[in-house]
Amino acid sequence: MLPKDPVILLSYINTKLRDEYPSLAELCAALDADRAALEDALAALEYRYDPKQNQFI
Repeated sequence: MLPKDPVILLSYINTKLRDEYPSLAELCAALDADRAALEDALAALEYRYDPKQNQFI
């Protein structure tokens, strides 16, 4: 289960991307996460996924 707090979610997702998953698509598949919902939640904090850096910036 993913964290509900957007700031904690950001940290959690970026850590997972850095340490375990080569892409957001693979992270979402492995965690059975809704990519659109995840991106929307982090967009509320004005963060966007950058595939080149493989993190939300």
